[in-house]
Amino acid sequence: QVQLVESGGGLVQTGDSLRLSCVASGRTFSSYTMGWFRQAPGKEREFVARISWGSAITDYTDSVKGRFTISRDNAKNTVSLQMNSLKPEDTAVYYCAASRLRYATMTNHYDYWGQGTQVTVSS
Repeated sequence: QVQLVESGGGLVQTGDSLRLSCVASGRTFSSYTMGWFRQAPGKEREFVARISWGSAITDYTDSVKGRFTISRDNAKNTVSLQMNSLKPEDTAVYYCAASRLRYATMTNHYDYWGQGTQVTVSS
C-alpha cells in the first residue's frame, strides 16, 4: 500500500550535518507512524527515530538524542531526519519505514520500507 523512496545520504566528516528525506506514495500517509532505522555492515538493523501518526509524537534512540530530529509533512507525504554532529558510529544505511502502530519502535512493527540511503561519516 505504501512505497517509500529515500534520499539525502552521502559522505561527510565528523561533526557535519545531513538531512535525509523520504517520500511516500498513497493517500493514507498521515495515518502511518514513520520511522528511521539504520544498519551497518555485519550489524542488525536498529531503531533510530520515529514520529507517530496523529499527534506526531517523536522518539529517538539514546545514541542520537539531541543530535537528530525527525519531522514529517503530511501535506507532502514526506518524513525527514535532520542529522547534526555526525559521528563515525552513525555510518550505516538508513531506511525509512511505515507502521500502523502509533508508537512503534521495533522493526517487526513496520510494514513498509524504503530502499535505504548510505550515510558515511569519516573520522
